[in-house]
Amino acid sequence: MALLVLVAAPAWGGCADRPGPGVDWSECTKARLVLKGKDLKRANFDRAVLLGVDFTSADLGGATFRTAEINHVSFSKARLQGASFEKAVAVRADFSGARFAGASLEKAEFHRADLSGAVLSGVSLSKGDFGRSVFDRADLTGASLRLSNVARASFVGAKLAGADLTQAFTFGARFAATDLSAVKGLTQEQVDVACGDAKTVLPPGLKAPAPWPCEE
Repeated sequence: MALLVLVAAPAWGGCADRPGPGVDWSECTKARLVLKGKDLKRANFDRAVLLGVDFTSADLGGATFRTAEINHVSFSKARLQGASFEKAVAVRADFSGARFAGASLEKAEFHRADLSGAVLSGVSLSKGDFGRSVFDRADLTGASLRLSNVARASFVGAKLAGADLTQAFTFGARFAATDLSAVKGLTQEQVDVACGDAKTVLPPGLKAPAPWPCEE
């Protein structure tokens, strides 16, 4: 009797597929691709490794980047509405001017990321690590930063009305020229270790330390 031997096919998945809406590049490694302005709505990058990829102005609405590794990637001015970056790790990624409405960044780790001018209104960044990231002039209206690490992050001129900073770690976080009067969950202890200036507006009942403990 002939012995039937079954050989498993290589697990390439869709890694060789061309970029487009709904492409499945989960668990794939992609390096130095130029995808400026591409339509990548609902694309799957879960557990992918992305190195130096350029998504500038791309449409990534509904895309998923769960537990992805994102290094030196540009999402500048990208459309990220409804995208998921849950538990993703990004190092020196550029999200400047990106639009995140309806997205989730829960438990994400964005180290030294540039989120200046990004639209993050209503977005959950809870339990995330955003140490030394830049949120200058970003719209964080109604966003959740509960239990997140924003140590030495910069929020200069950011919109934070209704943002939840309950138990956020604010050591060295920069709030110069920032209106914090309508944030939620901010305590005196968080203010005392943060950095501000004469233009920083605090919620009622809190006062600026004298002087602000800013470190260069």
